[in-house]
Amino acid sequence: MDTPMSSGLVLSEKRAIFSDMRTIMKVPGEPLPAKPIPAEKPGSVDAAIRAVLSAAGAGRVFSPVDFAHLGSRAAIDKVLSRLTASGTIRRVARGLYDVPRTHATMGRLLPSTEEIASAIANRGSLRLQPSGAYAANLLGLTEQVPIKLAFLTDGNSRTIAIGSQTIILKHTTPRNMATAGRISGMAIQALRHLGRIHVDAQVIARLKRRLTPEDRAVLQDDAALAPAWIADIMRHVAQDDG
Repeated sequence: MDTPMSSGLVLSEKRAIFSDMRTIMKVPGEPLPAKPIPAEKPGSVDAAIRAVLSAAGAGRVFSPVDFAHLGSRAAIDKVLSRLTASGTIRRVARGLYDVPRTHATMGRLLPSTEEIASAIANRGSLRLQPSGAYAANLLGLTEQVPIKLAFLTDGNSRTIAIGSQTIILKHTTPRNMATAGRISGMAIQALRHLGRIHVDAQVIARLKRRLTPEDRAVLQDDAALAPAWIADIMRHVAQDDG
């Protein structure tokens, strides 16, 4: 059972919403950099994990899976337990750790959502797709900052609490995941959240301004994967007004 986090911890300055919506779509993330070791020797796994953490720097979220090439799971768990006890790393949720970043006035910061999502995706080889109010906010279609950040996934449903932030993973169908990791997937989920009656000319204009010509081309290509009413909007957004 997870223990509650210290009230002295605060969210990352980036909080839940990012200036570059593409950041959150880069999941699964790249593995932590490290060279495999030939065999487990006393201290070798510990030294190898410390080297990886040092190279990754503060703010990176990781799970035991990231170190699987460095030794047995039992050895890795022992090292992570020792590093957590010493304060070198922090357990931010079950199976997730980070090297805490520190702010001069706010103290230790919680990791950003894109780092958490990347670590979750890496751990289970999952695909994640922002959905609901979160997707709409990432696209600039609403100013609402959701407290609960929802992702569709091809993995198991679960809820992860990190500080005052809650990440909800919802298992969904292969069809809903067909556009995962692409701007079209974000648009489909954002428009679905807003609902047909709330997607007016202003929303469409805002979406057009937000997207690059390349993004709009992706919407055109993927329109057939969306519900009919959303597909019509995607094709309209993709049109060149110039």
